[in-house]
Amino acid sequence: MGILVIGSFMMDLVVVTPRAPENGETIIGSKFSRFPGGKGANQAVSASRLGGSVTMAGKIGKDQFGNEAIRTLQDEQINTKYIKRDSQKATGIGVVTIEENGHNRIIVVPGANLDYDTENLREIEALIKKTDILVIQLEMDLNMIEQAVMLASKHMIPIILNPAPAQKLSDHMLNHITYLTPNETEAEILTGISITTREDAKDAAEMLLDKGVKNVILTLAEEGALIVNKYGKQMIPGFTVGSVDSVAAGDAFNGALAVGITEGKPLNEVVRYANAVGALTVTKEGAIPSLPTSEDVMNFILKLKGHDSR
Repeated sequence: MGILVIGSFMMDLVVVTPRAPENGETIIGSKFSRFPGGKGANQAVSASRLGGSVTMAGKIGKDQFGNEAIRTLQDEQINTKYIKRDSQKATGIGVVTIEENGHNRIIVVPGANLDYDTENLREIEALIKKTDILVIQLEMDLNMIEQAVMLASKHMIPIILNPAPAQKLSDHMLNHITYLTPNETEAEILTGISITTREDAKDAAEMLLDKGVKNVILTLAEEGALIVNKYGKQMIPGFTVGSVDSVAAGDAFNGALAVGITEGKPLNEVVRYANAVGALTVTKEGAIPSLPTSEDVMNFILKLKGHDSR
């Protein structure tokens, strides 16, 4: 059936500024933009642009941003049949501050995303049962997320959990995760291990394995990603690019991961491809607008091979 994303949709309100203001300080920004985003929608669009067959489930408001959400996803050939509309809560928004060096700070107001509940989830159990992989994040109600994990596990469906925004998770939930994709900050919150070196990253990943996660894929920005599972540890190098906006790089990575896994490719090959997708994403502004197509990625990799052969 393809990839099922249970996740959030946000309208991102983006300000570009020389630097983030200090407490009590006012800064003159250089640019304002509005982009469709949200971790769930970003990951769904990423997977679809890379050739995945994607269905998205979640909840948005009956408002202008919600209308734009449906239109955006449908334009990307994503099945929106299972997205609910809420007449009481607004579509979620993300307020994004981007510094000139590409670093970002994000405030999320989840709105209707948090009202997607376990009752809504039960309505799509048959859909979960026949999907190839479930992709989920933490911008929604945590109890619902745990139940989604349990349902997928019950039906032996592999699960990608991107544990963002970062928060602690129960060992019971982690024990059912097939692929966990934290960054350094998220891994530290999950394990209590401060990650400043590769050895720290390995220690954190091993702790997560001990909690029952089958595959830990710890993303380390431009350094790449560390795969740790029962077969061992492998560092997959990243790609050096000029960063314009790092928003959605992790989401792009997760979308690529879902596509590669459903295609049955070796995990190290999938992660290298996902690293390239994430790298390309930071070279453009916005969340969904920055997500590359499979053709973009192929051209990027071919270009790199051309440079290496000189």
